[in-house]
Amino acid sequence: MRLVLPRLYVILDAALLTTASKECAESLADAGVRLLQYRDKTASSRKLFEVSCALSDILVRRGVTFFVNDRADVATLAGASGVHVGQEDIGVEQARRVVGRDGLVGISTHNRKQFEEALNTSADYIAVGPVFATSSKANPDAVVGTEFLRQVRPLTAKPIVAIGGITLERASEVMEAGADSVAVISDILRAKKPGVRAQEYLKLLGTANPVEQD
Repeated sequence: MRLVLPRLYVILDAALLTTASKECAESLADAGVRLLQYRDKTASSRKLFEVSCALSDILVRRGVTFFVNDRADVATLAGASGVHVGQEDIGVEQARRVVGRDGLVGISTHNRKQFEEALNTSADYIAVGPVFATSSKANPDAVVGTEFLRQVRPLTAKPIVAIGGITLERASEVMEAGADSVAVISDILRAKKPGVRAQEYLKLLGTANPVEQD
């Protein structure tokens, strides 16, 4: 069965949170967000585990699909839905051994070669980006643009998640280029009221027209 992801994928980046991660996650879940990832590149393993457990307790029981960034072990121990790995993390199959067949694994790709390699793994979804210039990473990869989404869309039936510099004004364009879901970080986390901003995305994406596949 093909995995169907919610159209909005909010990434809770600890470096950008202006409120406690738990408080922000609750407000986003209350707003209707059903796909969240927690990312903290600087936390100790213990802190990452503790925060991930707290978020998992809040989100999973409410029907929110919850991913932990990078750490398959933490994701599994915390009871998260799955793990998202990057090009510098353990591979998809290694992560799969940890989360098991019932856990979800997503992977980031930044060019055609990486995307095609991801197709030959058990990844449940493939993230592509940065689609636009982004400030949420210290050393971002080269911008791929929406044209890249159009190029890779026919290659797979797996969900494609677009990430990088996505704003409310650009979200429809990204969906129309072939993304199943848009991952948003700064435009929601830096909003005065993240939950309200998320609702604006949900309203917009509910009327977006993603590319249909044969």
